[in-house]
Amino acid sequence: MSDPKVLPWMTPDRTPLFLAPQAGVSESPFRRLCRRFGADVVVSEFVSAEAICQGNERTMDYLRFEEEERPIGVQIFGAEPERMAEAAAFVHETFAPDFVDINFGCPVKKVVKRNGGSGCLRDLDLVGRIVRAVEGAIPIPTTVKIRSGFDASSRNPVGIGRVCEDAGARAITLHPRTRADMYSGHARWEEIGALKEAVGIPVIGNGDIRKGEDARRMRDETGCDGIMIARGSHGDPWLFQQARAALEGEPIPPDPGVEERFRICIEHAENALAFEKNRERAMIEFRKHLGWYTKGLPSGRDLRQELFTVTSLEEVRGKLDEYLARYLEGELPGMEPRVPVSV
Repeated sequence: MSDPKVLPWMTPDRTPLFLAPQAGVSESPFRRLCRRFGADVVVSEFVSAEAICQGNERTMDYLRFEEEERPIGVQIFGAEPERMAEAAAFVHETFAPDFVDINFGCPVKKVVKRNGGSGCLRDLDLVGRIVRAVEGAIPIPTTVKIRSGFDASSRNPVGIGRVCEDAGARAITLHPRTRADMYSGHARWEEIGALKEAVGIPVIGNGDIRKGEDARRMRDETGCDGIMIARGSHGDPWLFQQARAALEGEPIPPDPGVEERFRICIEHAENALAFEKNRERAMIEFRKHLGWYTKGLPSGRDLRQELFTVTSLEEVRGKLDEYLARYLEGELPGMEPRVPVSV
């Protein structure tokens, strides 16, 4: 009989790509889009264990997912082992994800001040107790996502990883920055390699994957078992396709052209509006994605200023269509007019 706590997508002959848990980003519509572009595993937005235990209605929405998203993990955060265990059990029984992930990495102040996320890293005994409580409460795998420490003085990714492994974690994702680093500087990939050598469970590398070649370089330099992509996926779900090609030694597909990029953006927006009960709120929340999809485009700043005021999908379509027409005619500021080719 197979072990229900084994992660079947972690195999020695293939490096799986993960979509990171990101608040306000890793919603179901984006997870499905990334799966279509090659993400092997997705993880939910991180969710408060306390809110789960209280039955918060908005929190229940964060936990919903479609069958096509599998394998999927639900990530929870909190600082009380008993409440974390209770939340994990509820998530398993009610939503049946493939695994539960514990957030020991979030650096956001409002999470850390409650000792959640990376705040837990100040107390490794607490880290161990949380992992042990969650692992003992559910029959599916428990995984963890960590940073290298809370600050420079507590930087100890190997020590943190060993505590998690000893407590029953079945895989560790390491973002090799400290909480104090936030997102500044460079992720120290060598710490991913050191953790991989120190523990016997799979190690997933995370941090500074911005193009397909980065994924292959991380695997080759660290020996990690999997790669998690976070901010690099913003407005760029095709990064998973490019990363897979790089990992397999195949030609890396180019970024889509403006017309295809806008088509993907509209598909994402349609799914976001269909998934959210309040369409106007969904459209407002989607504005950040509009900003990401239009990054790097000629006169993109002017386009974003217009898009950040939209309240309906019709407005988005209209503004993108108008931009595309001017783009194809070469009429945007800074673009050279296109000269018709005679045949």
